[in-house]
Amino acid sequence: MKTKKQALLFSLCAVLLVAVSVFGTVAYLTAQKQVVNIFTVGAVEIQLDEQKVDAYGKADGTERVTANEYKLLPGHTYTKDPTVTVLQGSESAYIKMTVTFTKSAELDAVFAPEGADMTTIFGGYDGATWIYKGNTEDASANTRTYEFWYKDTVAASEADVCLSPLFSSITVPGSIDGAQLQTIRDMTITVNAYAIQADGFATADAAWEAFGK
Repeated sequence: MKTKKQALLFSLCAVLLVAVSVFGTVAYLTAQKQVVNIFTVGAVEIQLDEQKVDAYGKADGTERVTANEYKLLPGHTYTKDPTVTVLQGSESAYIKMTVTFTKSAELDAVFAPEGADMTTIFGGYDGATWIYKGNTEDASANTRTYEFWYKDTVAASEADVCLSPLFSSITVPGSIDGAQLQTIRDMTITVNAYAIQADGFATADAAWEAFGK
């Protein structure tokens, strides 16, 4: 009897061992896969500068700056070349620039009766490269702002992309006299540059509309 019990116990153990062996084999035959997604952040970065000049608009070509000061003289031409550079690593982008003049009312009086169109003082301006989109006056701030859009989408690049200057110089009309110059004393010209990603927008109009919201 004892021998039969031992034999039965041995058989049960054998069955358990077989079961463990089978389950172990099934575990080794399973597999697992994983996909890891890494997201980096895109960017659009620009730089705006112009040649450093002296008070009479003369440049030596050795330095670029973000501000200059001028002494206005009738009929005189001053070097001024506001230039946008789209920096390396930027996504494809639309670019625009604005030029804001203070003393808007005084300038309109100087150029009466038609009023001032300050785009006429820009030398080297290429309307096919920088498309003129009109101007707006802010009467309360006494300013007028002129807007220009770059002709193309600037593609993503691994190197800096330097665009053509908006213009290369400004000229004070020779018809302005000393008394009129005094009325626009301390006038400022402020140039701003803007960039917005092109991806997700069908046109530049749609992009800039979204930018302004």
